[in-house]
Amino acid sequence: MEIVVRATVIFFFIWGLMRALGKRELTQMTAFELTLLIVIGDLVQQGVTQEDMSLTGAMLAVGTIGMWVLLFSWIGFRFQRSRSILEGIPVVVIRDGKLQREAMRIERLTIDEVADAARQDGVEDLSEVRLGIVEPDGKFSFLT
Repeated sequence: MEIVVRATVIFFFIWGLMRALGKRELTQMTAFELTLLIVIGDLVQQGVTQEDMSLTGAMLAVGTIGMWVLLFSWIGFRFQRSRSILEGIPVVVIRDGKLQREAMRIERLTIDEVADAARQDGVEDLSEVRLGIVEPDGKFSFLT
């Protein structure tokens, strides 16, 4: 039972940490950030299982975290108002060709990152963008 409690505590800690870190796709991560994710995984395993090397301990830990992911998914599906808390909300970073600097500051985005995402979407000039949005999963959407 201790492993279930530990896995639950770690789940909520990581969930809060990821929400605080902001929106960023795996493809946008630096090599250092990716390495940190791997290290976090190892540290979490040690903290959750408390060096319990048994198959039962691993299954309990993974099952508990999987259960929380499934529950959060179901809550977000069933109760629309909770979705913004659990998953985040889209953020407008360009409106009528003008960068929304405050939104970019909150999302910790640089002009170069927004321009790069626009180029990848086939947009040459940011002034052509009617609406530029950072989706909750970190992807950009541009409407010209």
